[in-house]
Amino acid sequence: MKSDPNSRFSNVYEDAERADAYADLEFPGTYFLAYRDLPAIIDKHIDGHRALDFGCGTGRSTRFLKRLGFDVIGVDIAPNMLERARRRDDQGDYRLVADGDLSALAGESFDLILSVFTFDNIPTMAKKSALFTDLGHLLSQGGRIVNLVSSPEIYVNEWASFSTKDFVENHTAKSGDAVRIVMLDVEDSRPVEDILWSDDAYRDVFQRSNLTPREVHRPLAKTDEPFEWVSETRISPWVIHILRPVDDD
Repeated sequence: MKSDPNSRFSNVYEDAERADAYADLEFPGTYFLAYRDLPAIIDKHIDGHRALDFGCGTGRSTRFLKRLGFDVIGVDIAPNMLERARRRDDQGDYRLVADGDLSALAGESFDLILSVFTFDNIPTMAKKSALFTDLGHLLSQGGRIVNLVSSPEIYVNEWASFSTKDFVENHTAKSGDAVRIVMLDVEDSRPVEDILWSDDAYRDVFQRSNLTPREVHRPLAKTDEPFEWVSETRISPWVIHILRPVDDD
């Protein structure tokens, strides 16, 4: 697995055009599967109503948690994204955090930490492990992290909401390599660059961060759902890890 310790913790949606395109995106197509099962997962694993949306972007997942009854703080490193989150939800609590630094949340405690797609854009084992360690320290007793990431398969198949056919190099990418994908549900057609991360590599990250999965969920589409599925009924585009601290029995 390739790992550059000097790689910058970054957000591919930092620029204004990305933020504008992403701001109106809700739950179309393949994105529907990312969120469809979260209410049941959260109901099964989470006690309490205090939540952190880590990497909240324009606030889609923060608003989602608010609708589920959570008291939520949304944090992100991209000012453009947070500006649009506040436009959509002027009563929400959206905070800018420094590059890979969660010290501004010291003293806070959360029953749920939700991270949706954020770790797709964090490039190294060291950065991923450090952030998961810091997030684990923000959990309340019995609190859980729900980490939703792209499956490795998303980068080598076609989807209702994504295309990878122009990026043949994705097929030979190794864990830790950059991969590209085009979002089909937004006007901004520039490829998004993510970091491929294997299941084994995530298990290594969690172990280094003193976390352990309680459950791993891979949602598949159903034929009676109101979307024109492409690969989604056969291959899961997403992986959802439900994590607890190792010493939390």
